[in-house]
Amino acid sequence: MKSLCRTNLRIMALQPDEFYDHAVAAADSARRLPLARMTGWEISPFEPDGLRVAPLRPPVLPEPARHGEDPSDCNDCRSRDEGIWFDDHWRLAQITGVGVPLVLMLFPRDHYDMADLPDELAAELGLLNTHLVRHMQALPHVSRAHVYRIGDGAAHLHIWFFARPEGQAQLYGSWLVVWDDLLPEYPADVAEADAAIVADALVASYGGRRSATSEPPADPGRLDQTAMTHEPR
Repeated sequence: MKSLCRTNLRIMALQPDEFYDHAVAAADSARRLPLARMTGWEISPFEPDGLRVAPLRPPVLPEPARHGEDPSDCNDCRSRDEGIWFDDHWRLAQITGVGVPLVLMLFPRDHYDMADLPDELAAELGLLNTHLVRHMQALPHVSRAHVYRIGDGAAHLHIWFFARPEGQAQLYGSWLVVWDDLLPEYPADVAEADAAIVADALVASYGGRRSATSEPPADPGRLDQTAMTHEPR
């Protein structure tokens, strides 16, 4: 009977105030948590000496609305024809003023968040992610393309692609976006040229076009015999 009762118990997720109390219980009197192990990693941009965690703030409910919750007031919808590559459903833009060699961002041209994507567009997103990673990693002196989806600031889906520079071991892993904010701006002309290379490669391997208004090429061709192909829709 006891075993049966245990199997019927539902394990509940912590509510916002319970999560906060749980975290504060591990903090000091100023609500500062101890430094995490990752601040001692070799890839951390910060030295632990003198570093401290910001005090935990209580939860804010309801959460503030993200930009673009109302599609009629969404900048990304208004920018549907801006970027370096397009097809009927997606657009790719270059993010300028960054510290790593290249940062690109992929958007659906219509208003969707990740959980709202129709299955057809979700399948296209998977292919586009793979092609973009492949082409970014083919750039000279780029070792890895990091892919991020966060979504806390804007309701319109946007996928980040960060190029990690070759040989910079401190820039491995999840600290890369912090390092990007600390590094001096990468030469803009080099980044722009690399972005164009990636966009042209995407037209060749996946389809689409470089202009929002131009017609796609009749035969996009292939970069090589092993590249996956996809007919533009």
